[in-house]
Amino acid sequence: MTLTGLARLNEADAREARALLLTCAAVPRWAEEIVQRRPYADVETALVAARAAAEPWSEEEVDAALARHPRIGERPQGADADAAHSRREQAAVDGTDPEVARRLREGNAAYEARFGHVFLVRAAGRSAAEILAALEERLTHDPATERRIAAEQLREIAVLRLEKELA
Repeated sequence: MTLTGLARLNEADAREARALLLTCAAVPRWAEEIVQRRPYADVETALVAARAAAEPWSEEEVDAALARHPRIGERPQGADADAAHSRREQAAVDGTDPEVARRLREGNAAYEARFGHVFLVRAAGRSAAEILAALEERLTHDPATERRIAAEQLREIAVLRLEKELA
């Protein structure tokens, strides 16, 4: 029997539940904390626990989570859950528009040169224009401010992914 929704988190063995959570964010301590707090009465309680476990993530945890994210505007390859999440989240980014593609390539390169990691933004629900505006604005930040914002975006993405998994 395949578990779905909240039962997928509550009733799966610890290994399977951890694997599910790691597709939302590659942060083992976060995943373990959520697994240990099971069972959850409802999805919202699970999401509250996920938010709490992510406050804060260490620098190493942020780096690990960032390393699993593709660049905005590049289509993730593969059939794994990480790639599926990224494809769904970036659906509004039109890779067929050469101007958008160029600006994203250039912006991603400038961002990585400045901050040393991929530009990360919660892309779900945002248009390509909104994402480009966020990228250009965030290039003006100092490294400490940008690191804090990137960590916030990671947490938002992780919780949104978990919400999709539990729906």
